[in-house]
Amino acid sequence: MSGIFDRLQKRMEVESQKDGISPLDLQSLSPLMRKIMRYLLREYEMLYSEICEWAKDLPEAERPIQAELDQALETLSKQFWLIKRGEGQRVRYQANLRRKSGSRLDQSAWNTLDAKIAAAKKPPQE
Repeated sequence: MSGIFDRLQKRMEVESQKDGISPLDLQSLSPLMRKIMRYLLREYEMLYSEICEWAKDLPEAERPIQAELDQALETLSKQFWLIKRGEGQRVRYQANLRRKSGSRLDQSAWNTLDAKIAAAKKPPQE
């Protein structure tokens, strides 16, 4: 069992990754991995047991065997598509989404907009 500092270090490494995913990146995944990611994007965070239950409820033609599901989850975690937290039966998975970038508008555009709003609020002079 790893210590709390090892787990904290791993979490900090994962969260410091700048290469989170965007929804457009999903098209490059295999069908099983794409299904897992789409499901986790809807559910935010899930236990391993919940993912296994979801996989059992898939139509028989699409249902992966347990080894395929485990391999897909491990691959998605290693490639930083998923954030994996915990150990054993208490493992939780969460989609690793890219942070939104800040506004790229020039500051002068905001200043001009603020000036126009302020001018519109002033009462007209006679």
